[in-house]
Amino acid sequence: MRKQIVAGNWKMNNDLAQTEALITALKKQTKTTDAEVMIAPTATNLWQAYNSLKDSKIEVIAQNMHFAENGAYTGEISASMLKSIGINTVILGHSERREYFNETDELLAKKVDAALAKGMRVIFCFGEELADRKAGKEETVVGNQIKNALFHLNAAAFQNIILAYEPVWAIGTGETASPEQAQDMHAFIRKTLADKYGNDIAEEVSILYGGSVKPANAEEIFSKPDVDGGLIGGASLNADDFFAIVNAF
Repeated sequence: MRKQIVAGNWKMNNDLAQTEALITALKKQTKTTDAEVMIAPTATNLWQAYNSLKDSKIEVIAQNMHFAENGAYTGEISASMLKSIGINTVILGHSERREYFNETDELLAKKVDAALAKGMRVIFCFGEELADRKAGKEETVVGNQIKNALFHLNAAAFQNIILAYEPVWAIGTGETASPEQAQDMHAFIRKTLADKYGNDIAEEVSILYGGSVKPANAEEIFSKPDVDGGLIGGASLNADDFFAIVNAF
């Protein structure tokens, strides 16, 4: 049975006081579904967030990590460092990391390997740009991003992989893929996995949708058979909105 998951990616938002205030608001919310709930604060606030939520059912996760264990990588954070403060899940491959920091499929494969080697779960992100979709290349682009970064893994590794389809043209733009577009792509992603690893593996991997998910559209998106939850950006910065999405299953 695939897990339903809603993860809030806070991106570069919220200082310590704002983080504490939002966590306090999140603790007051009532969860009415079985979905796993995660939040990804900025790196400087991970330890505080973890301590504040360690007795709750909200998991604190990281937005990024480096592939090396240690060394001369100024400003970077390793998997071991994250694990040492209780962080066991990391987001990798977000389109903003790909665009602004030139993260390639080859680099992301190394990051995925490093995270899995430390027993971490990975939320692996991918998605096409608007030009790709207009050209009818969305499946080719998405398929290549998955294959290039993940298809060197053995089947067992996918027990610790969560996939997140985020059409770049729908992130932070107010535009959202229609529920039908999301379902079509998620079905393609699952078939891509099945072709490589078999149906049993493909049916067990949770595939999240990300891209301007809001309380108003979450229920319809999450109702699609191959959509297992969401990676939420802006709406995760408001406790009421975030839990309206969590409870949309």
